[in-house]
Amino acid sequence: MMAVMALPPFPTDLPVQDLLVVDFQLLKSGDKDQADILWRAATTWGFWYLKNHVVNDFVDPMFDLGRKVMALSFEEKMEYWQGNEGGSFGYRHAGATYADVDGSTDVAEFINISKDDALAYPKVAHKVYPPLVNSRMEEVVKPFVEANLQTSAVLMEVFNEKLQLPPGTLSELHRLGNECISESRCIKMPPAPKDTNVALGAHTDFGSISFLVNRLGGLQVLVPNGNAGDWKYVKPVDGYMICNIGDTLSILSGGILKSCVHRVVPPPGLQFMHERWSLVYFLRPNNNVYLKALSDKSPSIEEAVKNAPTGVYFPGVTAVEWFTKRQKQHRTDSGKVSP
Repeated sequence: MMAVMALPPFPTDLPVQDLLVVDFQLLKSGDKDQADILWRAATTWGFWYLKNHVVNDFVDPMFDLGRKVMALSFEEKMEYWQGNEGGSFGYRHAGATYADVDGSTDVAEFINISKDDALAYPKVAHKVYPPLVNSRMEEVVKPFVEANLQTSAVLMEVFNEKLQLPPGTLSELHRLGNECISESRCIKMPPAPKDTNVALGAHTDFGSISFLVNRLGGLQVLVPNGNAGDWKYVKPVDGYMICNIGDTLSILSGGILKSCVHRVVPPPGLQFMHERWSLVYFLRPNNNVYLKALSDKSPSIEEAVKNAPTGVYFPGVTAVEWFTKRQKQHRTDSGKVSP
């Protein structure tokens, strides 16, 4: 297991965005107050903390696996490269995307493991992974995936009801047995040079819900309706996951659920001297889901679309087409066979 080393505290003199806290166990039990808190968070910022969740027991084993994979030689890791044609599963090296308009590139490397591969193992659904990953697929990766799926199912039920959708509408679009691009990601960001401004550029997430665990600062959200460049830190809290809405769920809800712009900068204060490790589970719709606001199924979504710019919630593509297009944007290695 990965030992949690003592890390410098998060500085107290930085602009921090206070997020609402949702208690998963209460939410799962049907607590209406928690459902209201989740709804308020998802429809204002699109970011919230989740405590008392079922993923905690699998976090350290996943970090330990990620550390061992990242310790492999570059050549070994590149045998499992994700490519640059819109695919996501496998290894992605640092510098593969532009991080800012000045042409600087990202500094993070990571390994993505498909939900479908984790649940189908030892069969291969999409991608072959390093032997280290395969050796822990059943005892580490699969339980982590299943815990996140359990968590997302509870959240989706709340959103489904609050959006006035027929029962099971959102869960059907994320049906467990159907092919999708949901994945687990372990990210390593090395100690950044002091002149590094942005480690991962401003973006919204491509999918439905993201579940993040990190122990060092660096995540920032762009304040909605604030001044240009008004960024605030999201402070890591031990035992909490940071959750956020992604683009596809925002589209399906006609913009009622908010997909907030965020980025990653080097850890603040004395934290910048340490490696920054993050663990994310990305929930995404089934590949064949046609992305459009569900205005024909919900009066509240229908009303929201009336007040939105024409066509903004009707991109005219499937979930996999949307993801592939977004995944290829800002690549520094487009068209290359290998970096």
